[in-house]
Amino acid sequence: MDGRSEISRQIIYALSSRHDSIRYIPFGLPGHSLLLKPEVIPLYGKGPAKATRTRLFVCPSRAVSLSLPLSRIFTVCFRFLRNRGSIAMDGNSTAPNRLKDPRTIARKYQLDLCKRAVEENIIVYLGTGCGKTHIAVLLMYELGHLIRKPSKSICIFLAPTVPLVRQQAMVIESSTDFKVRCHYGSQKNLKDHDDWNKEMDQSEDMLNAELAAGGATFNKQSLSIYTLVLVMTPQILLQNLRHCFIRMDLVALLIFDECHHAQAQTRHPYAQIMREFYKTKGGTDLSNYTKCINSLENLLDAKVCSVDDELELEGFVASPDIKVYFYGPLFCTASSLTFAYSKKLEDIKVQCISMLKDKLCDFRECQNQIKLLHRLHDNIIFCLEQIGLFGAIRAARKADMPETEIASINNDNFLIDQYLTKALSILIGDLFDGNNDVDSLTIGALEEPFFSNKLAVLVGILASYRLQATAKCIIFVKRIIVAKSLAYILGSLESLTFWKCEFLVGCHGGKESMSRGKMNTVVERFSSGEVNLLVATNVAEEGLDIQTCCLVVRFDLPETVASFIQSRGRARMTISKYVFLVERGNEHEGKLLNDFMASEDIMNKEITSRTSNETFDDLEEVNYKVNSTGASINTGCSVSLLHRYCDKLPRDKYFTPSPKFYYIDDLNGTICRIILPPNAPLRQVDGLPCSSKDEAKRNACLKACKELHERGALTDYLLPDINSQRKIGPATHHSEYNSNSIEDESSREELYEMLVPAALRRSWSNDDTNINLHFYYIRFVPKPKDRQYRMFGLFIKNPLPQEAESLKVDLHLTHGRIVETTLTPQGMTTFDKEEIMLAQNFQEMFLKIILDRSEFYSDLVPLGKCNASQDCSSKSYLLLPVIEQLYEGQKMIDWTTVRHCLTSPAFIDVSATFENAPCCTSDKLQLLNGSVNKADVVNSLVFTPHNNLFFFVDGILYETNANSCYKGTECESYAEYYRDRFHVKLSYPEQPFLKAKRLFVCRNLLHNRILEALTTEKCLERLSLERFEVLGDSFLKYAVARHSFLTYEAYDEGQLTRRRSSIVNNSNLYELAIAKKLQVYIRDELFDPTQFYALGRPCKMVCNIDTESVIHQRENENLNIAAEGHNFRCTKSHHWLHRKTIADVVEALVGAFLVESGFKAAIAFLRWIGISADFDVSNIYRVWESSNSNLSLISNINVNELEEILGYTFRCKGLLLQAFVHASYNKHSGGCYQKLEFLGDAVLEYLITSYLYSVFPELKPGQITDLRSITVNNNSFANVAVWLSLHKYLMKDARSLDEAINKFESFVPLPDLEKDLIEEPACPKVLGDIVESCVGAVLLDTGFNLKIVWSLMLSLLRPVLDFSSFQINPLRELRELCQYFNFAMRLPDPVKVGGDYCVKVETDVKDEHLMFTSTNKSSKTARRMAAQEALSMLKARGYKLKSKPLEDIVQSAKKERPKLIGYDEEPIVIDNLDSIPLEKLQIQITEETPHSLGLEKANDASTLNCSGNPCSSRMELTRADTSESCNGNNGQIQQTMSDYVEISGTSPGGNHTETTGTLAHKTAKSRLMEICATNHWGDPLFECCKEEGPSHLKMFTYKVAVEVQHESSVCLECFSEPKPQKKAAQDHAAEGALWYLKHIGKALYCVMVWHQNGKHIICFGPIGCNCTELLMLNVLFV
Repeated sequence: MDGRSEISRQIIYALSSRHDSIRYIPFGLPGHSLLLKPEVIPLYGKGPAKATRTRLFVCPSRAVSLSLPLSRIFTVCFRFLRNRGSIAMDGNSTAPNRLKDPRTIARKYQLDLCKRAVEENIIVYLGTGCGKTHIAVLLMYELGHLIRKPSKSICIFLAPTVPLVRQQAMVIESSTDFKVRCHYGSQKNLKDHDDWNKEMDQSEDMLNAELAAGGATFNKQSLSIYTLVLVMTPQILLQNLRHCFIRMDLVALLIFDECHHAQAQTRHPYAQIMREFYKTKGGTDLSNYTKCINSLENLLDAKVCSVDDELELEGFVASPDIKVYFYGPLFCTASSLTFAYSKKLEDIKVQCISMLKDKLCDFRECQNQIKLLHRLHDNIIFCLEQIGLFGAIRAARKADMPETEIASINNDNFLIDQYLTKALSILIGDLFDGNNDVDSLTIGALEEPFFSNKLAVLVGILASYRLQATAKCIIFVKRIIVAKSLAYILGSLESLTFWKCEFLVGCHGGKESMSRGKMNTVVERFSSGEVNLLVATNVAEEGLDIQTCCLVVRFDLPETVASFIQSRGRARMTISKYVFLVERGNEHEGKLLNDFMASEDIMNKEITSRTSNETFDDLEEVNYKVNSTGASINTGCSVSLLHRYCDKLPRDKYFTPSPKFYYIDDLNGTICRIILPPNAPLRQVDGLPCSSKDEAKRNACLKACKELHERGALTDYLLPDINSQRKIGPATHHSEYNSNSIEDESSREELYEMLVPAALRRSWSNDDTNINLHFYYIRFVPKPKDRQYRMFGLFIKNPLPQEAESLKVDLHLTHGRIVETTLTPQGMTTFDKEEIMLAQNFQEMFLKIILDRSEFYSDLVPLGKCNASQDCSSKSYLLLPVIEQLYEGQKMIDWTTVRHCLTSPAFIDVSATFENAPCCTSDKLQLLNGSVNKADVVNSLVFTPHNNLFFFVDGILYETNANSCYKGTECESYAEYYRDRFHVKLSYPEQPFLKAKRLFVCRNLLHNRILEALTTEKCLERLSLERFEVLGDSFLKYAVARHSFLTYEAYDEGQLTRRRSSIVNNSNLYELAIAKKLQVYIRDELFDPTQFYALGRPCKMVCNIDTESVIHQRENENLNIAAEGHNFRCTKSHHWLHRKTIADVVEALVGAFLVESGFKAAIAFLRWIGISADFDVSNIYRVWESSNSNLSLISNINVNELEEILGYTFRCKGLLLQAFVHASYNKHSGGCYQKLEFLGDAVLEYLITSYLYSVFPELKPGQITDLRSITVNNNSFANVAVWLSLHKYLMKDARSLDEAINKFESFVPLPDLEKDLIEEPACPKVLGDIVESCVGAVLLDTGFNLKIVWSLMLSLLRPVLDFSSFQINPLRELRELCQYFNFAMRLPDPVKVGGDYCVKVETDVKDEHLMFTSTNKSSKTARRMAAQEALSMLKARGYKLKSKPLEDIVQSAKKERPKLIGYDEEPIVIDNLDSIPLEKLQIQITEETPHSLGLEKANDASTLNCSGNPCSSRMELTRADTSESCNGNNGQIQQTMSDYVEISGTSPGGNHTETTGTLAHKTAKSRLMEICATNHWGDPLFECCKEEGPSHLKMFTYKVAVEVQHESSVCLECFSEPKPQKKAAQDHAAEGALWYLKHIGKALYCVMVWHQNGKHIICFGPIGCNCTELLMLNVLFV
């Protein structure tokens, strides 16, 4: 029998031994069969068995739910047998492996329930301690094949609390070999899809690594180690499902621990998971248990299962004895001390509340303080009644209050502190003889009022266990303060010294809670026996791995049956007690306890035999889903999502963004109105009428979230756009973006090839008989034309681009001389073999002379000896001298000159031809290597070997020889001078001297803007990119900021800033530059002629895959080799570049285009490289129009006076008002200054950079940057705001901000000497912000007219731009000083002491360690002060920079007139803002719109179809249309609308209208009907024109028709969006009609509105025209 047969045999044996009922089914192996279970038929749907989603539900007490699909039994059994070591993949038996098998320790009922769970979804109903978790582990083990890698499916185990997540993860890890990961709280909350993908990739990487290490054999280790189990809280899973981080179809096994939380009528995450992502189906007094169980089964799609054999359970789990102890009732009579204390404490509370109301003006702050005072008072009274006097004293002691709360009380809440002080005085009183040290008193008698009767009974119970050495006890209480006070008192009693007491409370109880680490410590101490008495809140009932106890006491009775059962489960020792403290005579407590005990019996009976099939009605949730991603939200999570969005809005210490909720009574229910913060894109959202405030709130929040998504404020995954700082643009060079990759690796260099023009790369073969090359004449035109240059020609194989023929290049020579160079095509030239060799040798000769003359030091220089291994790149092009033909004017090669040069003695051995005897004839000259003709010497190159210099001979000085006087002297000849100075003897003193000029050193002769932007300072040229970079950087930020501001309407200031940063940061610029291959043009090293291998001069470093790493060694190699190899040039023209350098080049190119050609050219370059800087003009009109929502504030400030201060009169007054609204001010319908400040900051940085660039043309880029940092900073702008009194116009609603501004205002005008004597107050950022927001408002109001803004800037910032006082950051100056002298410098983190920050600055000066400390409320200010102190000391010791101070440099620098650089745009101008063309308005729609114009597809907006006058005209939407009174009925329409109509939320144009008039509380349908009645029109007709969706998810589309009676009738038809309720659809259609009547009530002709390509399209035309005719007429895009 082969291996397959053996496998089949063992499988059949295993199945037959494990299952009673089997049947015979052909398996598919030849001659063999396989027995399978009859349950192999799939549970879900028809067809072959397949893996489906499974779940296990674990309930408290006796409830656990298991649910799973059936996969192939072959796989299950195969794994089972293989894990026992019976089978290997090759069919051979192997040794048993040592993997963990949870079945070995399983109890019989656990295996039975696991088997049941394999077959169907179940709820396991078992008591505490019965091993429900192990049943879940067994199930995971049995279904491991579904989730084993490389399968993408996963197993998720849900636990409702963080401690349970940790506990269950540890159990799974200890019982199996699965890989377990935990997700809970903020520790592992997935932020985006990349996080989830990384989570899954880690497991796959582990699998690949193991397989690579272990080979392909499977018998080496079981694949179970590659099974991933995620243990998490349900809220995290729900959030990740909603935002599509995790998809339910990937979850193969889902386990719910404590699944009783999943109630049909709750919004617990368990219930929401099942409702939203599994299936939708649709309290607990005694009569409702059946309903609860049925509803739980329906919701979880599982069956409740338990153990039939109770005796088996009792063998493993003990049940405690229940005992009830009665205590005497509390008699609060007038004569009792408890009543007296309570009365006095109440009087103190009333007095403090009265004083609090008198002191605090802010209503909200006052309410918060009163709420805190009530809570403290209630805790003290509760402890007084339940524990006694000692408990009340402990509750009132400050020592019991958390540190955070004490700090707040000591600062602002002194009245609460006063209440606590008086309360302690009363409670201690005369009973302790004025001794405030209550802790030192010995507690003698357990009687009232010191101890309550209840506490006395508890002490008696605990005392009875003094003889049990291993006793452990848990006391359950309701309140945290009781737990703390009771633990302290019990731990102080001498009669209970054998009890080691500690308290345990939750970590989510607000300020009185304990940290999670403290909780774990307490639990560990209790488990180890270090603590044996635990006073705990309900946090100890479930979710913590607490050791079993012999005694559990309910000091406070449980509130639910679940609490009763769970707390009882803590008493699981063999002999244990479950104790209740019940007030004697309290019938309610007695009945409650009896009900708890009876409830368990009822549930047990209902589990075995159900008496009813009734269920609770499930909650109805309204959903909103994004089709493109599948993300969805509903009313259940809308509130938290809205709060989360607001929490991400920009904030400061004076303002915390949050939504405000108001409720309006409507005829059909309650309407919730949401007022969002001023920096949100929406200000008001009204929900639909609902039956309760809670439902109304959820409905309104869902609507707000939907509108935020439609405006782009929420992503398509329905999350706040917190990742807008991520890279925007293509990632061409790196697969993964890292926002800090450039900044963190700024010193990193990478290897890049330099550009070789394509036309110069094609070579030719010397074997060819004839070679045809393109001939271009190089024409040199000197400026001025006072000399003539030798003519040259360029010869190449490929033709140059056509634009090269018109290119003019200036060569910059010495002394300012310029030579204009052009290329003129001369056709083709043919070379034979001899000519091509001559030409190549000639080019090799002159390139060696120009670039590297070292070979000419020898007597003979070989030519044409290029090695075969070298890159003989001289074949790529030729540079040859040319002459002009006398008659035809054509250019031809000057072969005479070529041959003459190549016959020089330096290139051929001519020693035999020289005369041995000296010869000084009249036509010859004697040189070192022989005699030559004088005619040959002129215009030749000569070499002087005594100093290795080359000279060009211009002529012969016949009147001067060696005997002539040296430089006009009368005593010394040239011969004597050379003899004495150089030790050279002139052999032929009578021979005339030569007139010669030293041969130049090769350098760059090109100088233009673009080249300057590509050359770094390291090149040591006359040009570099640094100044362009400074200018381009500021313009880039302005252009991107302007584009983002206008394009992303819904973005707040923080999102705009992050988006701009993601575009302009070095990382993105680097990526864009690499994509456009800009790196091939960059020059970043000093030009070295010896390392410059021009085409025609072969490079010896042949670079290929094998040699590249050796030639270009860098940082990781030997340092000496790396340094030497840094300047090596290879055949591929490689060079090293910093990443930041490449990014800087982009900014420099922007600056170059800006200076050379202006804004338009710079923006065109940005567009080419991949940065969007254009904007839609319609967006400016939108901003102008939306600013009108701020006009309600016009009475708050003196606008004319403010305009006079600014020197500018606004056309859009709303922009000016918005510029002075702080985000804390929320009493209007408009926005705040934050986005204007973002725009103003960007434009100011560019304008000031332009100012510095033009005024100081000789300053270095670093100095310009320093000056700009001095000018563009919050402190400078804050001083300007105070000088101009701009802060007096600021609208704010924060008392602390007022105080901060007043302090700074008082400090600014002080003399410098007086400022040095006092501590500088913190500068409120808002002061600098309003200067920037003013500039931003002017920029928008002028339509981006930078000339006006430039003048405004010069006027406002004149005190700053004169640089009369320098405020250079002392920290930066200190850092530069330490770097200069090589001193170590350290900046430890600030330490908060009280309300101040203590900051240290440390430096090591030689062997001395210096430390400077400063304290301030602002950590930045404190650090600046400490740095200034250190700087002063170092300067006093003589440590100063040798460079000139910046202040002196600025004072002595050359100054020119300020100039606005590059501005060439036309501002957007509109003569009359009250008449904005309708085509300029645009609404951005994020969802795609169907192309069909029919009603069926017009679901995204109301559709208007009106009939009017038979005329076609282009309409302008004017403000006069809605405000002026007109004659006739139309005037009545306008008056009616201004009196009554309210448009809720935001209109399509972006305007928000406040609720006014008598119809403010009406629905849209009611308002429309009343308006029709007022104007004597017919009633509006509502008609359901479309009904879609399944029966339980119906969506209704309604149409409303209104006949407007005017000079001629107008028929107005509006269509709603599909709505789940008919009334909501009617209201939506009515809102469209109201909007139309409000905004275009005078347009009396046919109008149709629909969506197309993301825009509203409005067509106007004659009455009766259809859609096609309207399209052919006048189309306006709104």
